[in-house]
Amino acid sequence: MITVGLTGGIGSGKTLISEVFNRLGIPVFNADYEAKKIMSSDDKVITQIKKEFGDDIYNTEGINRKKLAAIIFENENALKKINSIVHPKVRESFILWSQTKENYPYIIEEAAILFESKAHKELDITINVHADELIRINRVIERDQVPFGSVKSRMKNQLSDEERMSLADYTIYNDGKKMVLPQVLEIHQKILNRRK
Repeated sequence: MITVGLTGGIGSGKTLISEVFNRLGIPVFNADYEAKKIMSSDDKVITQIKKEFGDDIYNTEGINRKKLAAIIFENENALKKINSIVHPKVRESFILWSQTKENYPYIIEEAAILFESKAHKELDITINVHADELIRINRVIERDQVPFGSVKSRMKNQLSDEERMSLADYTIYNDGKKMVLPQVLEIHQKILNRRK
């Protein structure tokens, strides 16, 4: 079975592209969603996060995402620390999940920090979703109701568009200029052809 990584900068539209692949019958593992779940349910992870960031990083709803975001997007070491706590657990979850999907031609792991976390090295193919920075900023402002500066500070913790494009096997342009579906279908067929 072929393993595929799907990534892209914040606001690029990774989730939309994942949904298109999913409609084609390809299972998608959302690493960011899994990380959020682990941070709120895994006792060992919760203990480590509290030890690192203080007990008040959690509230009655679970992890205080706004507070955590404010810390990690302004402090590179804090971001590395949280990733070192959560990332190994996400990898474990992905491996267990992938073992239940062996009847599929390929599976996708969608992750915002696929290259930054080096997870791409454990996958066969990588796909980058690209949109111009200004388009991405406007999408995130609208989606998350956050100010321009907040989006920019999140972006500086991700690889540049150029770096992602140079590392990826394929890039899908989700900028409103090119239709997304034909791009997805073309890549889908190329991945299926690799199995023959």
